[in-house]
Amino acid sequence: MTTPIVDFVRRYAQSGTARLHMPGHKGQSLLGCEPWDITEIRGADELYEAEGIIAQSEANATRLFGTAHTYYSTEGSSQCIRAMLCLAMQGAPRTGKRPVLLAARNAHKALLYAAALLDFDIRWLWPAPEDTGALCSCPVTVQALSAALEELAGQGGTPFGVYLTSPDYLGGMQDIAALSAVCDAHGVPLLVDNAHGAYLRFLPGGSRHPIDLGAAACCDSGHKTLPVLTGGAYLHLGPKAPVQEESTVRSALALFGSTSPSYLILQSLDACNRLLSTDYPARLQECCDRLAALRARLNALAAAQGTALPLALDGPAREPMKLTLDAAALGLTGQALADHLRQNGMECEYADPRYLVLMFTPENPAEDMARLEAALAELCARGIPPADPPAEHREAFCALARQAEPRLTVRQAVFAPQETIPAGSALGRVCALPTVSCPPAIPIVVSGEVIGPAALEFFAAYGVETVSVVKPEKF
Repeated sequence: MTTPIVDFVRRYAQSGTARLHMPGHKGQSLLGCEPWDITEIRGADELYEAEGIIAQSEANATRLFGTAHTYYSTEGSSQCIRAMLCLAMQGAPRTGKRPVLLAARNAHKALLYAAALLDFDIRWLWPAPEDTGALCSCPVTVQALSAALEELAGQGGTPFGVYLTSPDYLGGMQDIAALSAVCDAHGVPLLVDNAHGAYLRFLPGGSRHPIDLGAAACCDSGHKTLPVLTGGAYLHLGPKAPVQEESTVRSALALFGSTSPSYLILQSLDACNRLLSTDYPARLQECCDRLAALRARLNALAAAQGTALPLALDGPAREPMKLTLDAAALGLTGQALADHLRQNGMECEYADPRYLVLMFTPENPAEDMARLEAALAELCARGIPPADPPAEHREAFCALARQAEPRLTVRQAVFAPQETIPAGSALGRVCALPTVSCPPAIPIVVSGEVIGPAALEFFAAYGVETVSVVKPEKF
């Protein structure tokens, strides 16, 4: 496996060439990485007009991921999401109506920003009542997707795409193969936010990557689960992608990206190709096996304390590299459990009123799992206080779906004059920019929707203290 970007930059750093170009550090070390931080000089290729070393490296990634074409992003999956939606709109038939996207409700706020910039409407897919309660999850069944597409067709409309988040922040995975078949039957491309699942292509037991399961296009955040610098991401196009012309795809990425892409991130993506082509699948399998064994031990530990709840969530519909703990099994909130781990030298990925998410990769030493297990065993040894599980907000979530009344388009709300007010005073106001923490960056109320009573309950549960609303005299 070649690494053309890495090789070029190393040669340039060692050449002694006078750097009479950007960036301003001129290769002199302040952090230590500056010698390898360059700009688009002659020979370094151009990310959005790639014909040289970047094109060669992307070709390597395309072969590794088995896609029709894989493109690099140095600005995370957010850039890829916007470009993917832009391309889906370009590839859709012209109907003279406002473009509509059918999307699962647990979408990252990057989707809303894309809707504001591209000016399309979103028809939301909500979870079934029995699957509600967690902001991060929105299981979509074949029946629900089919019904939603048929309902739109009955109204004389066809969405330009179906948009799913899989894996979600808690590690749940959609049945991409089955949902892709539904999309194919309706002539609609399936677009997947696979930001947390770049590694799924390399599972030794068989790929679970969206492109291999039939998605038209997806984004991967390489930096979330692969050894890639923060910001390194991929836009993957499958054979079903509605737009394949390379110049059009690069133009869509350029529309939402800086003209100064980070060559440190590009080198990281390039170097990752070599790692993925060696023994990475075997290392990945070893890590998955150790995590599976850890889940079993943690659940046995909790059961020994007399709790009826499993501590570590598990099952075939879950991604193997996330360890999601149900803190209710220990009589705690997710935030309280995160504090306990922090006191024992561990930092989690995400904690909410009930769940705690820990992300592992083959780069984690075995000591990390041992430290976690010891901390949880010590917590159990204190005795689990009897407590009812935290409220799952099922009724409020169902009410949130009923109360999701769009008053403005996403674009109108995002660009309207707005003000920030206490969340408790927002009842009846129209949401402007979604006010959510990152992670998980999943809006409780969408831009343009009226804020109802159920939203106030979720604001309180998730610690949202202020919200941005449209000034009432402006619409």
